[in-house]
Amino acid sequence: MRRALVVTALAVAALLGGAGPALAHNVLVGSDPAEGARLETGPREVVLTFDQPVRAGEDYNTVTVVGPGETYWTDGQVRIEGNSVVAPVRELGPAGEYVIGYRVLSNDGHPVSGKVTFSVAQAGSGTPAPPPEAASQEEGTGGMPVWPWIAGAAVLVVLGMVLALRLGRPKK
Repeated sequence: MRRALVVTALAVAALLGGAGPALAHNVLVGSDPAEGARLETGPREVVLTFDQPVRAGEDYNTVTVVGPGETYWTDGQVRIEGNSVVAPVRELGPAGEYVIGYRVLSNDGHPVSGKVTFSVAQAGSGTPAPPPEAASQEEGTGGMPVWPWIAGAAVLVVLGMVLALRLGRPKK
């Protein structure tokens, strides 16, 4: 019985100690325009700066600028410049709130997504871009789901208990 308790305690310690969250995902540390900024006129590009370099991925890193009436204002492909992602923007149209939605490939290979909002005080004369093919501003966590890790840990705990009980029996 003592062996079973020791094995169970070690399995629980391994489960709790070794399954911490991944801390290598990129984190947005700044943007131009900044979160909540109120601008007189629209920017010609938006810059998102992260704490680590962003991986360049074949059409993976996306930035959208969505304005009043769900209109799109991004103009062309994003550029990766070390820790920054730069997206060109058309001359903006109506005054109001704009949302920069992003999804980038983190330095550790996992996707990171989020949004930044800013507002424009004066209307511009620009015309919106057509919606991107896969327009999505959903904020997902990306990466692998947690349930396979929990199921695997449960299987290991059960196997450890079975082995401890079988090996711990006195020989006749």
